[in-house]
Amino acid sequence: MSSMSFPALLLEISDQLSEDQLDKLRFLVGKVVGKRELERIRSGRGLFQLLTERGKLSADQTDYLAGLLTQIQRNDLSERLQGSQGPQRSTEGPEEAKLDVAMEIISESLGKSWRKLGRKLGVTEVKLESIAQRHPTDLEETSMELLKEWRRSKGGEAQTHQLIQALRSCHFNMTADKLEDKLSALEH
Repeated sequence: MSSMSFPALLLEISDQLSEDQLDKLRFLVGKVVGKRELERIRSGRGLFQLLTERGKLSADQTDYLAGLLTQIQRNDLSERLQGSQGPQRSTEGPEEAKLDVAMEIISESLGKSWRKLGRKLGVTEVKLESIAQRHPTDLEETSMELLKEWRRSKGGEAQTHQLIQALRSCHFNMTADKLEDKLSALEH
């Protein structure tokens, strides 16, 4: 989780909530948030902001929201949120650590050609457009979002060699070389 800030994680969680799940969350926080404020909440982001204002949510205080997510059967999001806290990062395997490094290097180098790499990685046009709309002016952040989306879609099957192969097939050989050098240095 090194490359993702807490606000970015909350945004990602918000984006993955269905309307029905958001309604369930609104119901569950009824005792913490006033009825009038609850009626104004239209997104997970709005709810998370209110929870932060009420002292129920912060980067080092995620238990309340994690519990709510578990109650609405979104254990995946609950685990993701709880996994964002520092000390638990050590459970990350060697391939995940390599992927973190790879994402950092690629996002710094990719620039305007991020869509080309996204297509090679199999990210859908709809997802590419969504990413472009979220970060219209920051190419590095756009590239990072692309790589996060790819990694999420692959799950445990995401491997650094797939990124290197996609970079080479897009003729981004300098970036692929830089990534291979960095990964080689990590292994020694």
